[in-house]
Amino acid sequence: LPTKLFLNTQIPACLWFLNRDENRLRKGEVLFIDARNLGHLVNRRTREFDQTDLNTISETYHHWLNSRDAYDDIAGFCKSSTVADIEAMDYVLTPGRYIGLPDDEDDFNFTERFTTLQTELEQQMLDEGFLNERIKNNLKSLVYV
Repeated sequence: LPTKLFLNTQIPACLWFLNRDENRLRKGEVLFIDARNLGHLVNRRTREFDQTDLNTISETYHHWLNSRDAYDDIAGFCKSSTVADIEAMDYVLTPGRYIGLPDDEDDFNFTERFTTLQTELEQQMLDEGFLNERIKNNLKSLVYV
């Protein structure tokens, strides 16, 4: 779960649901859901899920639990792993180790982005000098009134 979701802590949290039913469809499997990127900030200290976020999580869980046809792993969001997969990871249950990163298209051009940021910084530094002079002049006019 994302940070700032609970009023008494600012850190992210994990929820674990355990099922001892021997007859369930996905025996020996674990569903990892990483909902860190869901929700929206209500204020700077509190985050909440809207109904769409809740539906996304619950539908993913129900599709995984009830049907092998309706569920698909989504990189960066959910992954169904076996106990053998977890054993291979020394039983570390951090969801990020299993779900991986989203399959975003990597159209990031470092040189282009760096040049753009450098130009923006130079312009902001010029603006800073101009604004500092205006502030000084405004303060001088206030002193002599």
